[in-house]
Amino acid sequence: MAPAATIRWFAVMSVLMLFLLLSPSMAIYCDEDDCYDLLGVSQSANSSEIKKAYYKLSLKYHPDKNPDPESKKIFVKIANAYEILKDEATREQYDYAIAHPEEVFYNTARYYQAYYGHKTDPRAVLVGLLLVLSGFQYLNQWTRYNQAVEMVKKTPAYKNRLRALELERSGGTTNKKKTHKLTNKKMEEDFSKDLDLQIKGAEKPSIWGLLGVRFLLLPYTIGKLLLWSGCWFWRYKVKKAPYSWEDASYLTQRSLGVPLDAWINIDDSTKEDLVQRRLWEKSNLESYLSEMRKESKRRR
Repeated sequence: MAPAATIRWFAVMSVLMLFLLLSPSMAIYCDEDDCYDLLGVSQSANSSEIKKAYYKLSLKYHPDKNPDPESKKIFVKIANAYEILKDEATREQYDYAIAHPEEVFYNTARYYQAYYGHKTDPRAVLVGLLLVLSGFQYLNQWTRYNQAVEMVKKTPAYKNRLRALELERSGGTTNKKKTHKLTNKKMEEDFSKDLDLQIKGAEKPSIWGLLGVRFLLLPYTIGKLLLWSGCWFWRYKVKKAPYSWEDASYLTQRSLGVPLDAWINIDDSTKEDLVQRRLWEKSNLESYLSEMRKESKRRR
């Protein structure tokens, strides 16, 4: 079970990242300063004027020529501003960020793509993205599952199952003393472990369902799908063999558009009736749907 503190930590980090992204987009270039102001030139200055201004300031603030401790900080800012403005592409991006400060995400993406895109292995980015998405997916599944379990535990059906389990363990007798009641939290948790809670729409999280794991298994999944398709074509299209129960059940489920988890929960007698109707054949499906519509109108 994912601890609540971990979920809160992820939420706080997400808010902080969003806050950083929403800061003025031109601030990511020269912090809170204006790159042009740092070099003492106007926005219309040409590359020669920018280069001349940089060399003049570097002679003044370079740490080797200026012993003032603050000169190093100023020189770093000047050098950074020059790196941005000397290149036509990055200068164009910076000018656009100044003119369109409201386009925060677009300007930020352009900046990081220009400065770090060529330095970062795309494979590492993909792996990191999959890990982050899988982490959030796993936490979300645990949260939904725990909430669903707490709701189920409040229902009479669940309490009746606990009662039946207590009677089974005690040989049909119950102890009515307060210390032995099912309301005892420790005993209830112990009994809950023996009950198989299958909650529709909020199943217990599994690593096999995570996005990252599915991506890693994608070649295997594609290979398995191709093999299955080949066997299906050979068996039922070439050899014209009759459908097995499993395959006929799959065709029926697909024809009706029923989700797999819902199909599994249908009782066997209903499944058998539906399969025998051969609903994967268009005429049979139309006839069945017509019957269902008539039955629905009759019940109204």
